[in-house]
Amino acid sequence: MEAHRPPEKTPDGHFVVIKGRKWRATDPFIPEEIAARLRQHLMSARRAVRSATTAGDPEAERAARARVNRAKVALGERGAPWWDQPEDERRRRWEQGLAHLDADARN
Repeated sequence: MEAHRPPEKTPDGHFVVIKGRKWRATDPFIPEEIAARLRQHLMSARRAVRSATTAGDPEAERAARARVNRAKVALGERGAPWWDQPEDERRRRWEQGLAHLDADARN
């Protein structure tokens, strides 16, 4: 069994390559413990999308997809490219995203 390896990155580090397709990489400025929490929110939101689509609940699906998007933006994988943002703006992006996702999880 092959050990898990991190995905290949483009030379500039802006993208990962998975099965020949480029995807924007997570912002490396995000501390790992914060990035891990954001990924937990992302995976929870993806499970909620699947549950809502299976149940045929469009309102729940919209809400879950909004959570997916919020997590992806906070991780720097969507929205303004993290490599074009100053550090304070990058920090604000993930801090606000995490605060919003944490509040959603409590409700």
